[in-house]
Amino acid sequence: MDKKEMRNMVRRRLMEMDHETYLLRSGHIQNKLMQEPSVKEGETIAVTMSRFPEVETRRIIEAFWKMGKMVCIPKCDPATKEMSFYHISDFSQLEKVYMDIEEPIIERTEQISKEHIDTIIVPGVVFNNAGYRIGFGGGYYDRYLQQFAGATISLAFDEQVKDGIPTAAHDIPVDIILTDKKRIHACRIRED
Repeated sequence: MDKKEMRNMVRRRLMEMDHETYLLRSGHIQNKLMQEPSVKEGETIAVTMSRFPEVETRRIIEAFWKMGKMVCIPKCDPATKEMSFYHISDFSQLEKVYMDIEEPIIERTEQISKEHIDTIIVPGVVFNNAGYRIGFGGGYYDRYLQQFAGATISLAFDEQVKDGIPTAAHDIPVDIILTDKKRIHACRIRED
């Protein structure tokens, strides 16, 4: 099965989730995320604004603010395929762009350089236990993560973790995957 087929199969399955189950399972993942050392100790955390059926991040961002964290949201440039992160302190600093994705309004936010981000919550559709992921097809995160030295965590519902993901040389795996059922220490699995 190629990446596109795998992405579509998993997305179809997730779309069957009812809203109550979606929020409940997202809450379980959020609880695990808040226990992660890189989240507890980090000052600046980068995270995307999720859209159903991705793990819900709006409540996670609100929790980060209550913890005194600096939250950064990505802004993608489709022309260059580059991505930058901007500090937001309120959801009013976001705007809907293509495909209803919420991104920072750059005139109302401050760009944060890669070396000032402690942890990035990396989105994806399908993951394997070694931390490799199938994203949404743009390659933004693989490019951004090439020179990133901080921690990387992905949030996923349990059925998003699969064996047999096709990988390429440019794919950058994440350190930790948190699902509603388990914590996968992908770094250790890659070392074994």
